[in-house]
Amino acid sequence: MPHYSPVFRFEIPADAIVGVHAVSERSSAISAATAVTVTVPARLHLGFLDLDGTLGRRFGSIGLAISGFQTRLSLAPAGETRVDGPESARVRAHFDTMRAYLRTPRAYAIRIDDVVPAHVGLGSGTQLALALATALRRAAGVPPDLASDAERLGRGARSGAGIGLFQRGGLVVDGGRGRDTLVPPIVSRLAFPEHWAILVVLDRARQGIHGAAERGAFAALPPFGADAAAHLCHLVLMNILPAVAEADLPRFGAALAEMQARLGDHFAPMQGGGRFTSPDVARALAIMAEAGATGIGQSSWGPTGFAFAPSETEAMRCAAAALADPACRGLDIRVCRALNRGAETLVRAGLDAHDNDAPQQ
Repeated sequence: MPHYSPVFRFEIPADAIVGVHAVSERSSAISAATAVTVTVPARLHLGFLDLDGTLGRRFGSIGLAISGFQTRLSLAPAGETRVDGPESARVRAHFDTMRAYLRTPRAYAIRIDDVVPAHVGLGSGTQLALALATALRRAAGVPPDLASDAERLGRGARSGAGIGLFQRGGLVVDGGRGRDTLVPPIVSRLAFPEHWAILVVLDRARQGIHGAAERGAFAALPPFGADAAAHLCHLVLMNILPAVAEADLPRFGAALAEMQARLGDHFAPMQGGGRFTSPDVARALAIMAEAGATGIGQSSWGPTGFAFAPSETEAMRCAAAALADPACRGLDIRVCRALNRGAETLVRAGLDAHDNDAPQQ
């Protein structure tokens, strides 16, 4: 089983490091690398804007990159291709797709060191897909193309936020899908106040709707309506984004909580009749709200919930209040913060992996 920890450290000899950089779609031609490691933060999906496309573009979403969870994989040349670690089948499928597209015949050893929990609302699928594509392109000396790779690997069908967060982190808004949209464009990106604390609540006993069930759930939802979509767009443009720009937590929290409540009521028939997939997460968030947390909500289909506090001290107090309740003691509650950076790529020289040797750290 992968190890989930809010703190990650790794060391590499200084003379082995060629470069560490954030992912950028504006990179010029680059040379092939010997070994590459890509590290990607998790994300919270804070809500959709127009589920029916009544205003001309469907979906649209807002997302936030957070600390406390990460996906990290390493790739290096080898005698034969092998993938080791959690989610290896998914990564191998992405590798086969990308290698065929890039027409690179070389074999690689791929190791997945950390993964974000799958199907809990933290963006694990997009992180894995784009991390693999980025690592392979960098190892082969091919410039990055996030939008193209996302489409090719089946990401961004509804939300483009995870793609934008992979590139730059922070708080992003994507513009949804128009008639000819391949990947939803990022229309806003703001640095998020890093002194605000983020409470992330996981229910390890549950997963959110995904795959075919998710597609069926969207098809079965009742109409959302133009007025409801317009109100959510107004909340984002005239409340949430200005509040982040001015570091106004009460205003941000109130607007986000209203957005989440409206979306939660709409999705309730598909998630057991309530605003939250997990009743225990709902209970914990209610206790935290009473203790002073704000911006209560659920990331995507859950079961992961979230809340915001003005400081780590206040967040710890809210978490302790929730964990004192017997119904919440089985939950994993973490105090995280926003990350205003996207994926990081570490390029190393002189560290080949041959035959049965995995990439070295």
